[in-house]
Amino acid sequence: FHPAIARWFGATFPGPTEAQVAAWPAIMAQRSTLVAAPTGSGKTLTAFLAAIDALVRESQERGGLPDETRVLYVSPLKALSNDIALNLEAPLAGIGDALRELDLPAVEIRTAVRTGDTPQSARARMRRKPPHILLTTPESLYVLLCSESGRAMLRTVRSVIVDEIHAMAGNKRGSHLALSLERLEALAGHPLVRIGLSATQKPVEEVARFLVGAGNM
Repeated sequence: FHPAIARWFGATFPGPTEAQVAAWPAIMAQRSTLVAAPTGSGKTLTAFLAAIDALVRESQERGGLPDETRVLYVSPLKALSNDIALNLEAPLAGIGDALRELDLPAVEIRTAVRTGDTPQSARARMRRKPPHILLTTPESLYVLLCSESGRAMLRTVRSVIVDEIHAMAGNKRGSHLALSLERLEALAGHPLVRIGLSATQKPVEEVARFLVGAGNM
């Protein structure tokens, strides 16, 4: 990890979990990864921290980040608010402090939530200045892919995090999401790094196939 991220993580946790040790090398090597681990294993933080690391490194190298959405987090509506403060907002704040302590340039990483309840004013702000990390639901992802402004925002996505993947893999909602992910990859014009998260996945091989798509196995 970037020194600021390593500094924050080391000051916050006694060490990485078994799931994190196994998953981070694959994710940071740009390989699609399915994280199947019990609740409390730090799965959501695993995905977000790898994404934040890439953004921090790019910002440090380029002197800032372009106004582009790079990371898409898709989850059932009930999970969108679960632990987001713990797994996204707290790390961003802590890493910002670590950058200052190391006398390194600040990094502005914008996040936003887009659901059916998102006010029009917030949607307009996203169009004017896209978030670097966008959190949404399968249904709102479909809506975004059907609009010109949504497609413009999603065209720059590089990685997708699918949380609670077990809740969608075996039903019509999952079929809908699988199609949206293929449309997103076609829009981006390159293979996306897909990260799936869930505590209960059986059979795990089928869930992995659902995550990456039949053409990418």
